[in-house]
Amino acid sequence: MTRLTTIFLALAASPAFAATGPFFSLRNSDFVVTIAFIVFIGILVYFKVPSKITGMLDARAVQIKADLEEARALREEAKALLASYERKQKEVKEQSERIVAAAKAEAEAAAAQAKTDMHQSIARRLAAAEEQIQAAENSAVRAVREEAISVAVAAAGAVLAKQMTAETAQASIDAAIQQVDAKLH
Repeated sequence: MTRLTTIFLALAASPAFAATGPFFSLRNSDFVVTIAFIVFIGILVYFKVPSKITGMLDARAVQIKADLEEARALREEAKALLASYERKQKEVKEQSERIVAAAKAEAEAAAAQAKTDMHQSIARRLAAAEEQIQAAENSAVRAVREEAISVAVAAAGAVLAKQMTAETAQASIDAAIQQVDAKLH
C-alpha cells in the first residue's frame, strides 16, 4: 500500500502535473517545493537538529581552542628546549675550544721540553764522546810510552850487555845496592 502511495505522490509531483494551474495548487512545482522545504525545516526544528548542530559546532570550537592552547604550550616548551639545547651547544663548543687550546699549549710545552731534553742529551753524548776520545788518547799515549820504555830498556839492555864485563857488572850491582840501602834508611 505504501508503495502505491509513493508512486502516486511521485507522479503527482512530476513537472508535467505541476506546470499547469495557479500557484497554490499541488500541480505547481514551485508551490510543492516550497511546502516540501517548509516541512523539511519543520522536521529539522522538531528534532532539534539546529541546536544539536550548534552544540556539535560549539564542542568542536572548544576542542579546537583546547588544541590551540596545547599547541601554544607545546610551542613554548619547544622554544625553551631549543634555547636550552642552544645554550648546551654553546657551552660544549666553548669547552671543546678550551680543551683544544689546553691541548695545544700542552703539546707546545711538551715539544719545548723534548727540545730541551734533546739538547741536554746531545750535550751529554758529546761530553761522553769527548771523555772516550780523551781516554783513548791517554791510553794510546800510555801504550806508546810503555812500548818506548820497553824498547829503550831492551836497547839499553842490549847496549849494556855489549859493554858490560864481569867487573862492571859487579860494580853496577854494588852501586845499586848502596842506592837502595841509602833510600831505605
